[in-house]
Amino acid sequence: MDRAPGIPRPTGRRLAAWSAATALALTVAGLAAASPASAADVNNVRNAGFESGLADWTCTAGSGATVTSPVHGGTGALKATPAGQDTAKCSQTVAVKPNSTYTLSAWVQGGYTYLGVTGTGTTDVSTWTPDSPSWKQLQTTFTTGSSTTSVTIYTHGWYGQAAYYADDLSVYGPDGGGSGNPNPTIPAAPSGLAVSSSTSSSVSLSWSAVSGATGYNVYRDGTKVTAVSGTSATVTGLAASTSYSFQVTATNAAGESAKSATVTGTTAGSGGGGGGSLPKHAVTGYWQNFNNGATVQKLSDVPSAYDIIAVSFADATSTPGAVTFNLDSAGLGGYTVDQFKADIKAKQAAGKKVIISVGGEKGSVSVSDANSATNFANSVYSLMQTYGFDGVDIDLENGLNATYMTQALRSLSAKAGPSLIITMAPQTIDMQSTSNSYFRTALNVKDILTVVNMQYYNSGSMLGCDGKVYSQGTVDFLTALACIQLEGGLSPSQVGLGLPASTRAAGGGYVSPTVVNNALDCLTKAANCGTFKPSKTYPDLRGAMTWSTNWDAASGNAWSNSVGAHVHALP
Repeated sequence: MDRAPGIPRPTGRRLAAWSAATALALTVAGLAAASPASAADVNNVRNAGFESGLADWTCTAGSGATVTSPVHGGTGALKATPAGQDTAKCSQTVAVKPNSTYTLSAWVQGGYTYLGVTGTGTTDVSTWTPDSPSWKQLQTTFTTGSSTTSVTIYTHGWYGQAAYYADDLSVYGPDGGGSGNPNPTIPAAPSGLAVSSSTSSSVSLSWSAVSGATGYNVYRDGTKVTAVSGTSATVTGLAASTSYSFQVTATNAAGESAKSATVTGTTAGSGGGGGGSLPKHAVTGYWQNFNNGATVQKLSDVPSAYDIIAVSFADATSTPGAVTFNLDSAGLGGYTVDQFKADIKAKQAAGKKVIISVGGEKGSVSVSDANSATNFANSVYSLMQTYGFDGVDIDLENGLNATYMTQALRSLSAKAGPSLIITMAPQTIDMQSTSNSYFRTALNVKDILTVVNMQYYNSGSMLGCDGKVYSQGTVDFLTALACIQLEGGLSPSQVGLGLPASTRAAGGGYVSPTVVNNALDCLTKAANCGTFKPSKTYPDLRGAMTWSTNWDAASGNAWSNSVGAHVHALP
């Protein structure tokens, strides 16, 4: 969330330009996995695994280097670091045959990463992925023209973003005569299969990468249930309080490996999800503990349309992971701590929840190890006891460690009990894939999670669940991106639409209350949709969120009067 009005985040500005520039390329390339190559095909890429350093590769502006960790296979991988005016593009010219079809593939990790090919003589293609904390496969296909004997393959990141890693690139197809890497062999069986988390209806698995593998098959009780390209998967549609056995195999163009060792995963009991006595459909509003030009409010001024009020923000302390809260009495016109506490009790007596939000645009809280996770849980619980907060909102916009934030929230839940409210406000980029840290954290704590109110603003264009690019500020943007969360494992009751209350509340992405209401109708009852129409309806969708109650008040409470009433009238 922005403390200062009208200032978009740097990442959002970059992504907006990037997304617009790449929409056509994404449409052409598609995101569906290509068919595997035939057994007679070869990998035409030379030094495909960077075992010989950067031999056969050229990287712009000296941006590339080889590393021994992390690697996907073998002992080397590419690390390429973008700069302010350079995307860290690394390329190789590959010999191919005319009038032939090839599968282009690479394993990537880290910052936003592109994989593509030019000079095909037909249609040049590319694909990309947002920030990926673990190895992920990018894959697409292309066909050469009648006189094409070579193409240029490339990877690149994005201006000023984090370094990316690439390994095990391949251009599988007819031998172009360029002495590429040898034909693949059937990979070994995966090792390290483990259950990472479970809910009442799903079990999440992870395993170690297998050298030479291009994908993995997941088996439940001996039956294949899904195929993935990465080293994790969530098996859904399971019965509550039930044990299942799981195995994984590795695949590539040569075939499928033997099955891994078996692990057993047990689903949680039915129910799940925090929320206490919240209504079925709820409205969340952020209340500003500072004056940035919006209407200054006491908690008692917040309209009754808001079911959850997130007090913004708790601040980091000198102790790693720990947070504190200091009421800005001077900035809020002399609002005292005693008045603040009394207003919290009054809101709770009226059936509302008041929680403390951690982070914001400038928040610097870091939970990155077991000690800081413990400090976080202890300090948040202390604030709950001191002020009477009902829970916590996670709005960390500068990075989140899924492992230790999960640990912190579970520790807090053990202290606070089943009435604990846990909400999250990730940016759009954080919820593009279940492999992203924010999404993984949400799934890890699904049984105690109240709602994820993703921020559908300050982001530029993004991918929807159908693989198409949608522009910020439209009904399609809201519905197609919500679909990713709904299909990715969150319960409909854990999904809310987060929007700015006015044009002044964010740098971009404001939509009128009517657009928000149309998106809610589209998701819950297939009415008032745009061009994107979800495959099914989600009548249990939780509702909507806004930044902020103060900006809403500055606009005459137009947002809460319209959206609040609409949310509470949903079936």
